[in-house]
Amino acid sequence: MNIKSILILALAMTLLNCNSENKTKPLTLFVGTYTDTESEGIYKMQFDAENGKILSATLAAKITSPSYLAISSDKDFLYAVQEINDFENGAGAVTTFAMENDSLLEIQTVSSGGAHPCHVSLSPLGAKLAVSNYTGGNVSIYNRGIDGKLSGPAAFMDHSKIDSTKTSHAHMAKWVNDDILIADLGLDALLAYKNEDAEMAKPKALVQLTEGAGPRHFTTAENGRFLYVINELNSTINVFTKNDSGSYIGTQKVSTLAADFEGESFCADLHISQDGKFLYGSNRGENTIVIFSIDSATGGLTLVERESVKGDWPRNFTIDPTGKFLLVANQNSNNITVFKRDSEKGTLTFLNEEKLAKPVCLVFL
Repeated sequence: MNIKSILILALAMTLLNCNSENKTKPLTLFVGTYTDTESEGIYKMQFDAENGKILSATLAAKITSPSYLAISSDKDFLYAVQEINDFENGAGAVTTFAMENDSLLEIQTVSSGGAHPCHVSLSPLGAKLAVSNYTGGNVSIYNRGIDGKLSGPAAFMDHSKIDSTKTSHAHMAKWVNDDILIADLGLDALLAYKNEDAEMAKPKALVQLTEGAGPRHFTTAENGRFLYVINELNSTINVFTKNDSGSYIGTQKVSTLAADFEGESFCADLHISQDGKFLYGSNRGENTIVIFSIDSATGGLTLVERESVKGDWPRNFTIDPTGKFLLVANQNSNNITVFKRDSEKGTLTFLNEEKLAKPVCLVFL
């Protein structure tokens, strides 16, 4: 072999090694499910972020109806609600898992403090955890130790006595700057509690939605300057802007459904893309993901398009860490659908699907 051939071979081997080293490692995805049919709990999947394919799916933890999941910022612990009402004194449960090499090891299960918990979230520094109890109409705030275990509750926000004519349904609680905001579907309101108040006994502010709107989930942009609320019952998204006094003022309301859609539809989830340019929402019934562009100056929404989820009853969905793909958990059609996301236009293109019984929550590690 002459020198030229040797050099060509060496160059080829170098390129091959570089390509091998640069290949993206598969991402770990945890999936929460309802276990009233074939599903057995939380599933772990490997997701190829180069081509948008789910590579494998295995049962990670056998647990009853883990309908919502949250992972600690250090990636050491995963928290799952059990959306039940028979754990303890008519309440549901929240279970703590330690993560060892992407595997789940159950270390604690405590009462959620109310029936049918449907959402769980961690405070920015991870010292507290909030559980929203849908049928219980309340939110429990737990202290979180360095071992991941929960103690408390340290605070308990009971919405059942706020309005004598409505039935409270706490659906989501999340820390936003110095406040904890709670979306209450039954009260048609977002309630805000001051984080410094140890007992958090009374809400300091109230964002009222249209009667029968049913606020379910919310998200914020520009460090809490803009607030977006998706309403389950009237299929709308409300936009609020924070004024100088710290109050949220309504600036826009948009429908999530096509003008010619006929039949029942109920919104579920919403997320903003990592670049802050687009907002996505899910419609259960129309079975679409609706896409809006976001005006960076005003926070206003402009419709881009709506894309079929290629399934039935899209509940939770997520954008992968690379921002290149959007995955949808379709509860009734028993599949997770994967879409390629155009970062410039915000649009979605269907790629493939993975079958799984009653997926309802998707969380990337």
